[in-house]
Amino acid sequence: MAGEQCNHIGEVVCAIIEDKGRFLIAQRPSDHQLANKWEFPGGKVGDGEASFEALEREINEELDLIVEIIDQLTPNDHSYPNFSLTLIPFRCSIIEGVPDPTEHQQIAWVTIDMIDSYEFSPADIPILNEYLSQRRIE
Repeated sequence: MAGEQCNHIGEVVCAIIEDKGRFLIAQRPSDHQLANKWEFPGGKVGDGEASFEALEREINEELDLIVEIIDQLTPNDHSYPNFSLTLIPFRCSIIEGVPDPTEHQQIAWVTIDMIDSYEFSPADIPILNEYLSQRRIE
């Protein structure tokens, strides 16, 4: 209906995990919203939880990794037809572990040259573009 607001689910963190010139992306499950789209792994920020704490917790839960945050990129407010969110991205490096996806179909280590082969979730696209433009400058 016109004038209705979609449900804002709050802040969601995501990690751009870098290793050896590559970065990690994850494919959403086929039975979830945004099925089969690729994204940066992460999840919702809990009540009273700082965004960096949520990121460390989510990456440990989803990928069995301990990461170190390098820096934060620009948050992205995005509205889907049924909900909206604020996506907060962080560049990270692995301190400990090997990625083991527990909530995604698969993961991929990609380079800038490979990225056009993957269809990303709409909320992740502005973050991907900012990250790629930073990487091209470095």
